[in-house]
Amino acid sequence: MKLKDKVCIVTGAARGIGEGVARRYVQEGAVVAIADLDLASAEATAKELTAMGPGSAIGVAMDVTDEKAVNDGVAAVAERFGGIDILVSNAGIQIVHKIDEFPFADWKKMLAIHLDGAFLTSKACLPHMYKRGGGSVIFMGSVHSKEASPLKSAYVTAKHGLLGLARVISKDCAAQGVRANVICPGFVRTPLVDKQIPEQAKELGISEEEVVSRIMLGNTVDKEFTTIEDVAEVALFFAAFPSNALTGQSLIVSHGWFME
Repeated sequence: MKLKDKVCIVTGAARGIGEGVARRYVQEGAVVAIADLDLASAEATAKELTAMGPGSAIGVAMDVTDEKAVNDGVAAVAERFGGIDILVSNAGIQIVHKIDEFPFADWKKMLAIHLDGAFLTSKACLPHMYKRGGGSVIFMGSVHSKEASPLKSAYVTAKHGLLGLARVISKDCAAQGVRANVICPGFVRTPLVDKQIPEQAKELGISEEEVVSRIMLGNTVDKEFTTIEDVAEVALFFAAFPSNALTGQSLIVSHGWFME
């Protein structure tokens, strides 16, 4: 098992991509804290994953935009399990508007969840990783960490920002054995993406079918959505990599929608 007895925190992990990453980690023997705003759902997911084994999971209440909530949640996990080895900062939402109509409150909310959340969880986890002799910080970016799309100014800005934050952590924390990398998925058919389909259809004046076939999958090589399992495999690869040879990097998982 690649993550036997490793202690992991995955934010936004009660469902969707975060749940898929947590599931893959538990399959590899990790102890995973399912950190989520919805504690009841986090605990239900943790119970399911623990029953699956061979690792285990617990639910933790966490608002990633609240410094005290993050610090308290991380400290509770570290105290219970003796430290932290892996952080996956995955919590995120999507709000779409034309840029000249984008409410400032929505802009700030998007950046707070994606960027402040990544910063606060990293800052809280790093001292515990240092005590363990190293660790892995993984940010859930997006193809939009590399590319822009209409209506997504806040999301694109936040996802681009994760690349810079990961690179700085890589340089600041290498001496303590900490790596930082970014996963950049294409469109994954989750509730977050399903919500965008009618919103973009309305904003762009096209059908929902066109949003899927043209906007979301038009530039892929096979007209296929990226799967949660695809993303989870990359998260496992980054988490289990044995040295600082792989740090400050990003990996695109998009069926060729974006290539570099």
